[in-house]
Amino acid sequence: MSPSAAERRFAEHRGLLHAVAYRVLGSVAEAEDVVQDTWLRWSRVDVDTVVDAEGYLVRVVTRLAIDRLRSARVRRESYVGPWLPEPLLTSPDVAEDAVTADSVSTAMLLVLETLSPMERAVFVLNEAFGYSHAEIARVVGRNDTAVRQIAHRARKAVEARRRRYDTDQATRRQAAERFLAASAGGDLKALMEVLAPDVTMVSDGGGFTAAPRKLIRGRDRVARAIVVLSRRWPDGSRAEVCQVNGGPGMVVYSGHTPVLAATVHLLDGAIEEVHVVSNPEKLAGVAL
Repeated sequence: MSPSAAERRFAEHRGLLHAVAYRVLGSVAEAEDVVQDTWLRWSRVDVDTVVDAEGYLVRVVTRLAIDRLRSARVRRESYVGPWLPEPLLTSPDVAEDAVTADSVSTAMLLVLETLSPMERAVFVLNEAFGYSHAEIARVVGRNDTAVRQIAHRARKAVEARRRRYDTDQATRRQAAERFLAASAGGDLKALMEVLAPDVTMVSDGGGFTAAPRKLIRGRDRVARAIVVLSRRWPDGSRAEVCQVNGGPGMVVYSGHTPVLAATVHLLDGAIEEVHVVSNPEKLAGVAL
């Protein structure tokens, strides 16, 4: 097979490979690295002999992602302040599928952080992409029985930790727009009207920005923290409501450069949880 044909076969599956890697790793940059490493392996294979290109590529990208996640966990132990998944701009198609949108939400990705790398990969392949236990067994190199046990353990752990948030996109977008307007205007009263009484905010600045280094809880404290953060936006910056991680979120741009991304999670129409990423090394996924 010519190199161009090999590239075309890889390109057919590139979106899927990145989607798997991102959900396993919670990092745009690391997912892209893993996909690139997968391509390097694919380019050295006689692809004419590969009957199931998708199966082969998903197996390679998953195993590389599991290895990468194991080393990433060690690095995150010395991370400055709270660690959040890297925000990612997603298409409206993702938002229309509740299961797909949930699988890429920052809230779900944080829950997945509590799983072992193997549990996380099995859960992602089964729940987000619908692979059978037999198919996953071939991907991760375990037998069917072992994969079923891992999947059961992972599902049980996720159900114990996840919170069910509002999924209606119109409600979520309206809340995001109100949140953006109040944040951009430094309007404390308007912010408090859109926040739930027991709202929490987690900020990830990675030590590069003046983001709070501890979780903030309560409507008044969160609203005041957001007003303080908004006053630190660069002069001339603009905030936009965008589809971030499967739902409406907010991205602040200085020119074409993103300086902050926020995702909000609603319960009964009020914002219950706010995730803010301002670490400049983690904003490539929301760049224009």
